[in-house]
Amino acid sequence: MFLLQSGAGLAAAVLPGLGQTPVTPAGGAHRSEVTATKSVRLPIVHPGILQTRADLEFAKAKIRAGQEPWKSAWQIWLDSSVAALDFTPKPSVHVIRGAYDAGDQGGRDLQESASAAENHVMQWYVTGDEAHARKAIEIFDVWSGTLADFFENDAMLLAGWTGGQFCNAAEILRATYPGWSAQSQEQLKRMLLTVYVPLLRMFYPEANGNWDAAIMYTLLSIGVFCEDRVLMESVYRHYRLGLVNSGITRYVYPSGQCEETCRDQGHTQLGLGYLVNTCVVAWNQGVDLFAEADNRLALGIEYTARYMLGEDVPVYGRISEVTRGRFSDIYHAVLQHYRYEKHMAMPYTEKAAQKVVRAHSVTTMFRGETGKAPAKLKPAPEPSQIAVMAGAQARPTGAPPAAAIPVAPGESIQDALDRLKANGGGTLSLAAGLHTLPATLKLPSGVTITGTGMDCELFLDPKAGHEAAMINGEPDMHDVVLRDLVIEGGQQPAASRDPNSDVGRRRLAYGPIRAGIVLQGDGKSVMRNVRFEHITVRNCTYNAVELFGVEQVEIVNCDISGSGGMVPPGHGKNHNLKMNRVAHVAISGSRFADSMWGHGIAVIFGHEVAIRDCELTRNQLDGVMIAESLQVTVENCLAEGNGGAGIAQETWMEPNRTVTARNNILRNNVMTS
Repeated sequence: MFLLQSGAGLAAAVLPGLGQTPVTPAGGAHRSEVTATKSVRLPIVHPGILQTRADLEFAKAKIRAGQEPWKSAWQIWLDSSVAALDFTPKPSVHVIRGAYDAGDQGGRDLQESASAAENHVMQWYVTGDEAHARKAIEIFDVWSGTLADFFENDAMLLAGWTGGQFCNAAEILRATYPGWSAQSQEQLKRMLLTVYVPLLRMFYPEANGNWDAAIMYTLLSIGVFCEDRVLMESVYRHYRLGLVNSGITRYVYPSGQCEETCRDQGHTQLGLGYLVNTCVVAWNQGVDLFAEADNRLALGIEYTARYMLGEDVPVYGRISEVTRGRFSDIYHAVLQHYRYEKHMAMPYTEKAAQKVVRAHSVTTMFRGETGKAPAKLKPAPEPSQIAVMAGAQARPTGAPPAAAIPVAPGESIQDALDRLKANGGGTLSLAAGLHTLPATLKLPSGVTITGTGMDCELFLDPKAGHEAAMINGEPDMHDVVLRDLVIEGGQQPAASRDPNSDVGRRRLAYGPIRAGIVLQGDGKSVMRNVRFEHITVRNCTYNAVELFGVEQVEIVNCDISGSGGMVPPGHGKNHNLKMNRVAHVAISGSRFADSMWGHGIAVIFGHEVAIRDCELTRNQLDGVMIAESLQVTVENCLAEGNGGAGIAQETWMEPNRTVTARNNILRNNVMTS
């Protein structure tokens, strides 16, 4: 066990402590954050949404020459149900769509019309037949002269799907067809700016990330078509810094896993596809979102393609098999940018592109190699190696001693702990399966609890009327080890088909208080020698792990995430890991991510706390917050996508003393250092 001399111990940690600031780096390298769009007044390019003039000319030449794959892709456009000149738009004043297409009124008609507008504009451009240009104008006119608003659950989603299509078609038509009247154009702008923008401009990050991805694409497209720079800048910022499920580092994790990976692969590809569209529009306007967070979008595409192709990938949670192997038409556009323009290897994306059955996007968003190919490609995007072994693993990391007491699911863990207490301590070996706790476990001194890894789950029965899965059984508890197990804080032991809906319920202020491990001293005694190793504690509405009055703590390769809700004491008071009056703490190789309303780690009155090689990501507040503390070190950590700072100091009386931050990667946090 990792031990440090007590020395001044907890007494020295009680420092006086004024305002919150991001931590100032000391003692080593420190990567600064890229968080805000530079205010460079670039000219707006027209046409410049999904296709520039050069893209359109390239596509037309290939189609007219009958070259593959553009010839076959163009045939997909011509075979569409909306491609004929007898297509008749059916506008609605009020477009209504509930969840998953429930109660649709005008929604399908709007989608068909948006697709038809793009189709006929492209037919006009490729063939020169003005009848298609007039058909597109007819579609614009009937909808822009009729549509007033959207209603019901999927209102923003439907607007996100269709607004970008209308704009892309209109952008091309305006630049290429002089017969489109100024009055008709202004009427379309009016619909976009008074119906679409008011609905979408605040985004909807609480929904699954594919929503805001589509919304970003539509708002940026409207910004280009209507030359609204403020709107464009808001999208650039949201792509980089959007909270909850929105920004690029929120939707694509450092491993490449996506926010919807555990939902299904269809929605994951949908979200990635709209992020690609957003990046294409920005690129055409001279802003490089593709490169954000070390080409994070490329990493997400490669990860998803790899899984879709049948390979195993590392996953936080339980990956979904739903729609695996059904390849959406998203791969050619991203391949064009990273592989053929940036010359970056994208091996899985290349293979996935070949699996797309109806590659509609090839027509206008794929060129292949158009210049001299480099002798060697840049390496494919690499997932982060920080905290890659965090949490319970597929197999246990150590074997229990022969004398360990075995406990099967359904047997009483507390009874076994009480027997160990009577015998002066020992080890419990939990068998694989779901261990439903009828009451909070009270941990005695001198015990080790080992499981079998991620298939060994402890779940406090919601009917028990208790709040924490585990607490200290005595105020001076000492020598306790937890290893190779999962503590599930949700109301159900397994996630639903849409895990984000579960998170939405946990985020509420008046949900049940659910905690993982709470070790609280009485202010007089001190708990000592506590070690957590390869444990996962997740989905708690309260603190996932709370330590008060504990010395000599090791947290090694753990995943303490998805917790810290708005239950009392409320917003910003609950965290993934909260430590108050602790000393001699070593945290390494662990993940603290997705705190709903709090910090990844909160250190208050800490003394000699070392946080190394940890992932501190996507938390609503700071990655790590340090207050009233002495001798705190944060090094070799990844802190990104946090709603506050990556590493912050918050003091009320005097500044923290001797806080050292070095060799950390800090990026895409709302508060910058």
